[in-house]
This record gives sequence, structure tokens and C-alpha cells, in this order.
Amino acid sequence: MFRILIIISCLFSITFATTNQDLLWKKGDTLITFLIRHHIDKDVYFNLSKTDKELCTEIEADVEYRLVQANNGLVLHALIPISEEMQIHIHQINGKYVLDIIPVIFETKTDLLTFKLVESPYQDIVNLTKNKQLASEFIKAFQKSVNFKKVHTGDVVAIKYEQKIRMGKYYGSPVILGAFVRPQHQDEKYIFQNPYDNLYYDEKGNSFTGVLFKIPVAFKKISSEFTYKRFHPVLKYYRAHLGVDLAASIGTKISATGDGRISYFGTKGGYGNTVIISHDGGFKSLYGHLSKFNKKFRNGSTVKQGDIIGFVGNSGVSSGPHLHFGMYKNTRAMDPLKLMSSAKKTLSGGLLKQYLSNSRNIKAELERSLDTNHIPLKLSDMALFSSVTNKKKI
Repeated sequence: MFRILIIISCLFSITFATTNQDLLWKKGDTLITFLIRHHIDKDVYFNLSKTDKELCTEIEADVEYRLVQANNGLVLHALIPISEEMQIHIHQINGKYVLDIIPVIFETKTDLLTFKLVESPYQDIVNLTKNKQLASEFIKAFQKSVNFKKVHTGDVVAIKYEQKIRMGKYYGSPVILGAFVRPQHQDEKYIFQNPYDNLYYDEKGNSFTGVLFKIPVAFKKISSEFTYKRFHPVLKYYRAHLGVDLAASIGTKISATGDGRISYFGTKGGYGNTVIISHDGGFKSLYGHLSKFNKKFRNGSTVKQGDIIGFVGNSGVSSGPHLHFGMYKNTRAMDPLKLMSSAKKTLSGGLLKQYLSNSRNIKAELERSLDTNHIPLKLSDMALFSSVTNKKKI
């Protein structure tokens, strides 16, 4: 961790003869094209481990990255996020470029927002917070339980949420911990996020998730589990694996984990032959290292849960035949096995007990916000009630 802090402090104390730019990663760009464009030896990528090559494939189009250059155009530092927690750091040591996978440093702010409806839930949240992603996530969270055409001016909304802040800007997807919509002449509707699987449920533990996902392949064993921001005690740096590797014989059928639309169909860096499917609710699934595709489908095709989309292989950077299976919610990588194990309409057992304990505490906070804070009648009087801001260095 000390080494990482030294690197970051050096980055922000570079002399005046440099330029710092926050740029957007262009669609179709890869790490290789970035290296070529900036005259950096491609061995910076080719000398990486298999796992780190896969991580470099996770760069998303339109992600904001930091580029620091000398006045002659020489790249001094590049910080390129590959997830909300991890980023690629390209820099020089003794005149030679190296690539590290390091944590993203950010603040996590927890806020409680309580207001009476003036225009619409989406617009009022944007007006109050300037956070369009929060407004979108609120609508998605309630889309299965609230008809927003039937909410009216004066109805009460309360939200407890977390938001990352990086370099003074909103970063990543907001996390709604709990929220309610309280119409004046109808029963209120609550939603709470379950910390175990990051999905939304009601007060009794009934799921609001529109898609119940299923394991996409008959596998022999799990050859590599999901790992997020784990520090390797021997190698002394951070390793991550943003999916699970399911070992199976070449040619084993791979099916769509849920209904959706194919948003990527082709070769993708270290993942080789890859299919990505977009699902309702901001979910996305990724299938990597395929031997071949089902020619029935292409980019933009609609698929149903269970449709065969391809076959297990060893393409890309792979040490043996397997399916790399990734799941994402609003671009945040999730543990697919946790998501599959909780893919039920109602929680039960220990998961239900933990969920109810957590949701009761959040519900009490939301209710106290009504008792202790003035709920304004017009937009000009609305207030954003902020709780403790916690700084995280992951």
C-alpha cells in the first residue's frame, strides 16, 4: 500500500512541464492500440500474466481515464479504470515502461435524501443532486413495484444511498441502500438492497429482479473463482478476477444465463471469442474463451434464457478449455455464483434473517428522516440531508 501511495503522490506532484488530461476511452480502442498510439512497447502488455491480460480486456468504452504527458508528448503516467475498484497504471521505472494493476482511490459518501415530489421522481432527484445516475437507479429499483404515472405532487420520497467521488467527480454507480415512495392516498412502497447479492427486495425479502439468472454451462469444476481487489501476500500487489472460470470440455454448449440482447459478438482481447448480453435492470453477462459461436445469432440479436450462444473453447489468453463467465450490474462486476445462488423470488434461511435485520435498520433511518426533518412543499425549499462521509482507500 505504501508503494501505491508513493506512486499516486508522485503523479500529482509532477512539474509544470507536463499536461494532465481526463479523457474518454474511445469505442473500439484496446490497450494495444493505446500503447501503439503513444509509442509504448507492446511488451508492456504481452509480458503480463494471463489474469492481468484478462483484466486489461475489461476497459469499457467512454470510461474516463487520466493521462499525464511531458511537454514533448512522452507519457509519464496513465491511469485507466478497469472496474470501480481497480485501474491500470502505466508509468516508467528507470526509463522503462511498466504496467501495474492498482486500486482506485476514492471517497464514498453516504447521503439521505428526503423530499416531496414537485415534477417527477427522476427530475426532482436530478435537480437536488445533479446526479443522473442516481435518478436512473431509483427508477430501475422501483420499476417492478411502482407505477410512476400514478405518483403526484406532494408524494414523499426518501432514499439512503452511497456514491463514490473520484477527483472531485461522481464515480461509478450509486448504490441505493434503501428507499420508499409514499403516495398520499396509497400504501407506501419500500425497496432495500441485499448486501449479499446487491439485488433489490421488499420488506419481506421478495425479489424485484426481473431476471432470475442460471448457470450457463455444464462444468466439471470451478478453476478460478471471482476475486475483487485481493492483495497477493507473496507477489505484493493487487490481483483481481472479475468472473468465474468454469472448466469444461471443448465444444460444451453455452447457454444465455437470462433473457436479453447481444451487445457484443466477436473477439475481445484476452477473452478471445466473446459474447456479451445486456439484460433488464442494468445487468450484463459476459462469456469468454469460446471455441465458436452459434451462427444463428449476431450483435443485436435477442436471446431467451437457455438459448445456445456458443461453445466452450480455449481462445484468447487461456491455459485450458473453460468458460470465463462474468456478471455486471451497472458496469460493476458481481460474483456470478452469489447471484446464481440467490436467484429466487423470495429469500429464506440465514440470507433472509440477515436481510431483514439490515433492512429494518435502514427503514428506521428513513422513517426518522420524516420525523426530524422538515419536508418542504416546493422545490426551492428542498434540502439534501447528508450523513457521515467515509473515505475509502481500496
